[in-house]
Amino acid sequence: MPKFIVERNVPGADKLTRDQLCDLAAKSNAVVAGLGVPYVWHHTYAAGDKLYCVHEAGSAEAIYQHAREGGFPADLVAEITNTFGPETANIPA
Repeated sequence: MPKFIVERNVPGADKLTRDQLCDLAAKSNAVVAGLGVPYVWHHTYAAGDKLYCVHEAGSAEAIYQHAREGGFPADLVAEITNTFGPETANIPA
């Protein structure tokens, strides 16, 4: 299944309380459970006024459906086509 990065504009995202994060996670989990399609929410980063989420789904449309049903913004949905990090420099050409 493809992975996607989802950018959500949420003013004050970096100031969400533990209770607010718990409520958002519970809502997201409930929506995922009811989608009826393979779907995995991996994790979310809160930074400034944005949430950056990594989800795995059959299509970008499934990501948008999750957002609509959960009442979450989905300002950008992009398929993750590759990942790399510092250790990538050590892989022989």
